[in-house]
Amino acid sequence: MRAITAVPTAVLATGAATVAYASLVERTRWTLRRFDVPVLPPGSAPLTVLQLSDLHMTAGQHGKQAWVAGLAALEPDLVITTGDNLAGMDAVPPTLRALEPLMARPGAFVLASNDYYAPRPKNPLKYFKTDHKRVHGEELPWRELRDGMTDRGWLDLTNARGTLTVAGTRIAFAGVDDPHLKLDRYNDVAGAADGDADVRIGLVHSPEPRVLDRFAADGYDLLLAGHTHGGQLRVPFYGALVTNCGIDRQHVRWLHRWAEPTAAHPTRTWLHVSAGLGTSPYAPVRFACPPEATLLTLTAR
Repeated sequence: MRAITAVPTAVLATGAATVAYASLVERTRWTLRRFDVPVLPPGSAPLTVLQLSDLHMTAGQHGKQAWVAGLAALEPDLVITTGDNLAGMDAVPPTLRALEPLMARPGAFVLASNDYYAPRPKNPLKYFKTDHKRVHGEELPWRELRDGMTDRGWLDLTNARGTLTVAGTRIAFAGVDDPHLKLDRYNDVAGAADGDADVRIGLVHSPEPRVLDRFAADGYDLLLAGHTHGGQLRVPFYGALVTNCGIDRQHVRWLHRWAEPTAAHPTRTWLHVSAGLGTSPYAPVRFACPPEATLLTLTAR
């Protein structure tokens, strides 16, 4: 009898330990990822870009707030946020306080579904269905978040274009609202990217290929996205189980080439998908996929 019950007991113990690690340890193992991206004109000095995404902030997450604020010590040349900042009605003030030291730097952002609507309990198995119905929570005070960032000079690129000159580098931007909610209006920003800029950057929360392809066709050198949480739960030697959008599992996080050079756009398009810094309050686990911010160093081609 002991031989029969030993295996199930061991399996249960392993499962319990995995859940405890995923919910109590890895979920708050804040990590800084670094990549070099060769997108600047030959001879250019490097430019550092800090990308934040998917904070899913609640008022009580003091450790995350302190860690985000501490990223100002990196002294990035530019800060980009790619949406899903909020996870509660009272989250705007602590989120803005966490971003405050970074808002002394030039910045730009797009918003996303979890800026607009509060999270709700969900059956996690629905993420395996590409056509699952999305049910919104109550509307969040997203305008206060937006105004808090724009008042400090950050560009709101939600279905908009913009330019910044940072450390002598002229950057042309375009961004769209969240494709996950079908709020993207690419036609509002469509057309060839600014050919006089030193680098062209596109922002979108959910990395839907139909949007990424249009950015690439218009000549954007670097695309920044989030949304996927890197898969959030990853199986060692296999990777993400789901992406929660149209992108394939191989592109679910980190830096990749999205499009090769063409006659119209002689430089390749790079894509960086942030694994993000948070989770839904109703699914507070991560496994083999720690919460991340990314410091991208743009270098000469």
